[in-house]
Amino acid sequence: MKNLPLNALRAFAAVHTAGGIRAAARDLAVTHSAVSRHLKELEGWLGVRLFEPAKGSRRIVFTAQGDALGNAVAAGLADIARVVASLREDRSATSVVVATSQSFASRWLLPRLPALARAHRGIEVSVLVEQQLSDMRHGEADFAIRMGNGRWPDVVAEPLMDETLYPVMSPSLWKARNRPDSPGDLVRCTLLHDRDPRASWEIWKRAFGPASLNVRKGPRLTSSDLLLRAAAMGQGVALARDRLARDDVASGLLMRPFGRLEVPIGPSYWIVTPPPPAGLRQQVTAVIDWLRRAARASDTGR
Repeated sequence: MKNLPLNALRAFAAVHTAGGIRAAARDLAVTHSAVSRHLKELEGWLGVRLFEPAKGSRRIVFTAQGDALGNAVAAGLADIARVVASLREDRSATSVVVATSQSFASRWLLPRLPALARAHRGIEVSVLVEQQLSDMRHGEADFAIRMGNGRWPDVVAEPLMDETLYPVMSPSLWKARNRPDSPGDLVRCTLLHDRDPRASWEIWKRAFGPASLNVRKGPRLTSSDLLLRAAAMGQGVALARDRLARDDVASGLLMRPFGRLEVPIGPSYWIVTPPPPAGLRQQVTAVIDWLRRAARASDTGR
C-alpha cells in the first residue's frame, strides 16, 4: 500500500470516468497540468502505456490496460466513497433513512411524512433519492421503496401497493382539443410517455384502443413526476399512475377525460430490505409498519 501512487490513481480514474483531462481537472478542482503530470507519473511507475498515441483527435483513447485499470480504480473509489459517506453521516440512533425514486418521494411519501412524524415523535425520517436499487447491506439507507415488479436479486421485496393507469390532461388542453371524452379521441392528441415500460401507452392501447393510436409518437420523460408536470402544463396527455396523480386530479390541476376507464397493473410499489440474516432496528420496523397502514388507507381513499 505504501508504494501505491494514490493521487495519480485518483487523477487517472477521474480522467477515465470524465473522458478527458480538462473535464477531470474540473471535477477534481485542480489544474489541467496537475492532472497531466499525474498521468505521466503513473505511466512511468507502471511501465505500461495507458493511452493510445494521439492521431489528430483531442479525444483520449485508452489502451486495453488503461481501460482495465480505469474501471478497477473507479469502482474501488466508489466503494470507498459509499462506506465513508455512511460512516460520516451524523445521525442519531433513532434516525431512519429510506431510499426511493424522486417521483415517489415527491408525489406520495413527502406529503405523508408530517403524519408519520406525529405518530412517531422519537424517530427522524430522512429520504434518500436514488434512481437505482443500491446495496442494501452496505448502503446509506435502512430500507427502500421501489417501483417495479419486485424481482430484484439479493434483497427481500414486500408488496406495498398496487397501481392503476389512466390518461390525464390539463383542463385547458381538454377544452382546446374539443373536450375529448372517448379513447378514440386520443388520435388527435399529443401523447406524453413515461420511460417506465410498466406504464406505457401500449398497455392502454391493448385494453381500450383505438387500434389506430400511434403509441410511438410523442415526447418521452424520464420520471413520472416530470410526466405529470408536463401534462399539467398542457403539453399533452399522460398515462398516469393513480397513486402519483391522485392529488393533482383531486385539486383539478389534472383531469381524467375518459372518466373511470383505467388499467390495473398489479403490485407496483415494494418495501425492499436487506436479505437475512440482516436484522432491522426497532425504529425501522416502526416506520415500515406505519407505511403499510398509510398504504391501506390510500386504498380506501380511492
